Amino acid sequence: MGVAVEVPALGESVLEGTVARWLVAEGDRVERDQPLVEITTDKVDTEIPAPVSGILAKIGVREGETAAVGAELAWIDPCAEEGRARPAADEAPERPAADEVRTRPAAGGDRRGPAPVPEPAAPEGRRATPVARRMAAEAGLDLDSLPGTGRVTRRDLERHAAGQTAAAAEALPPPRSAFLEYQLQPGDRLLPMTPLRKLVAEHMVLSKRVSPHVGSVAEVDMGAVARLRDAHKTAFRRVRGFGLSFLPFVLHASVRALREYPALNASVLEDAIVEKRDIHLGIAVETGKGLVVPVVRHADRLSLPGMAEAVEDLARRARTKRLSPDELKGGTFTVSNPGRDGNLYGFAIIHQPQVGILRMGEVAKRAVVRSVDGEDAIAIRPVLYLALSYDHRAVDGAPANAFLHRIASLLEAGDFDL
Repeated sequence: MGVAVEVPALGESVLEGTVARWLVAEGDRVERDQPLVEITTDKVDTEIPAPVSGILAKIGVREGETAAVGAELAWIDPCAEEGRARPAADEAPERPAADEVRTRPAAGGDRRGPAPVPEPAAPEGRRATPVARRMAAEAGLDLDSLPGTGRVTRRDLERHAAGQTAAAAEALPPPRSAFLEYQLQPGDRLLPMTPLRKLVAEHMVLSKRVSPHVGSVAEVDMGAVARLRDAHKTAFRRVRGFGLSFLPFVLHASVRALREYPALNASVLEDAIVEKRDIHLGIAVETGKGLVVPVVRHADRLSLPGMAEAVEDLARRARTKRLSPDELKGGTFTVSNPGRDGNLYGFAIIHQPQVGILRMGEVAKRAVVRSVDGEDAIAIRPVLYLALSYDHRAVDGAPANAFLHRIASLLEAGDFDL
């Protein structure tokens, strides 16, 4: 069959992944290290590259199916000539069943792919693939009763079964929660949730259910930080290769405040509260497929430039699907930055099992009242609103407000080393 494309180890706690999308088709010419397929886990999306150059001879795991780490996703023929005709869908070898994909051993054993099943002599009547004929026999289904006249494949039977299930569901009385369901109207656009979107939705609902969220907002004069940034941003870009934003300043101030207020660097464990020794800062990053939260390990050990480099690296790899699942777990506190086009402020949902999350608004010039030589005056200042969401099971209002005030004080003092 050729060289197998296997599901790699995706993190110490990840045992399987779901094929989200194939980027190539059977019969395509692929090059070594070319992305072939997107795999979704409960932690992250990632792309699997081609181990060799050649022709993608066969896809063994289709989109939407789940495969264990070590399972063979496809096979590449490195000896095939470019331009080989792509096999027709009905002529392609039968792919293994989903349970066969899950249980294929991760290492050792025969790696040549599933052995072809000889098709028994077809009885009189409808033509069908071996797997389709076996499935029909197990279900007691007459192949001639299926619509169409072509060769019956496994997918035909799956569609038929799905249609029967849907018809049976329509015959049932409506559930009690039917009033919560929206009825599609003409012109509506139905967008099925991606696997990652489903996971995010489940996590958000869980967080709101288990944590009593309380919010607090601070108005921060970013004038000192803006002056420091303007004085160093040209040299910073020349040395580091990327721009200096306000985010690293907020992160660095947050880490310093967490050291002073460990109640926010904690988790609830049944009837106890665990205050963490290490500070692993989660940074919420919006990607094309949803929100992910990569983690800066031991953030309190980093200088401000080191923090900026760590965030830049994580954000870049998050958007290009180069993060490992282990880089998305173990955070102890999270900062969410919606970006330059943010808003005044907003309360984020806590990233479980943490007890707090800080959300940044946009930095914008605003008219504020300041005391100058004992007199009140209106001044134009760059202002940032910081909104803290915290879990009231673990944190009371006084330490939460003191924590947020400390972050604001550090930013307004502008005492950072670049």
